Amino acid sequence: MAHRNRMILAATTLALGAGLASSVHAQSTQKKVYCWNENGRKICSDALPAAAADAARTEISAKSGLATGQVARALTESERADAAVSAVVARRQAEAEAMQSRRDLAMVESYTAEVDLRRAYGERTTLVDESIKASQLGLSNLRLSLIALLRQAGDWELDNKPVPKRLAESIMQLHNDLLRQQQILAEQEHDRKTLGAELDDAVARYRELKTSEAGDSATAATQAPLPAR
Repeated sequence: MAHRNRMILAATTLALGAGLASSVHAQSTQKKVYCWNENGRKICSDALPAAAADAARTEISAKSGLATGQVARALTESERADAAVSAVVARRQAEAEAMQSRRDLAMVESYTAEVDLRRAYGERTTLVDESIKASQLGLSNLRLSLIALLRQAGDWELDNKPVPKRLAESIMQLHNDLLRQQQILAEQEHDRKTLGAELDDAVARYRELKTSEAGDSATAATQAPLPAR
């Protein structure tokens, strides 16, 4: 029994020794040397101090002496903020390009000929023109109503009487409505001016997509296998 225990103890000791040697060997093979610049001087060390943790550095294998990696310096708070803004801009641009691609595809699928596309824009132009006319008419009516209320207020003042509160509130409300209607009209007129340029751009994209589609069809036709005789 004692002999058996001694054998077990010896085997355990050998296993622990082998494990320790393996661990020491692994640590020696994984050990690195770090090189970085500090105040214009190149410094290399097998330990990276806290002061150099954010510095750009080269990592070198202590066993082979070869560089195993490059670590860029840590970004400053301002640089991180700029990078975040750039990422947002890039994502939005990619989303806009994807949206434009979907619109182009829908445009090609919706209009079989360029004349159909132009007709659709003509209908949009007509709707915008009608909206502008309605806004102009509404604006004219608001002006007339406001002038009438202002005359009433003027009559009260000519009689050396205070303008009634309800009348003053109506004048203020009409004035605000007039400003809003002017803003709506300005936006409609801007949309009307941009419709022409939008149509030109849409026609150019439509022609380009149709040409590409025709080219793909021709290529597919030439590459199709000949029917068996």
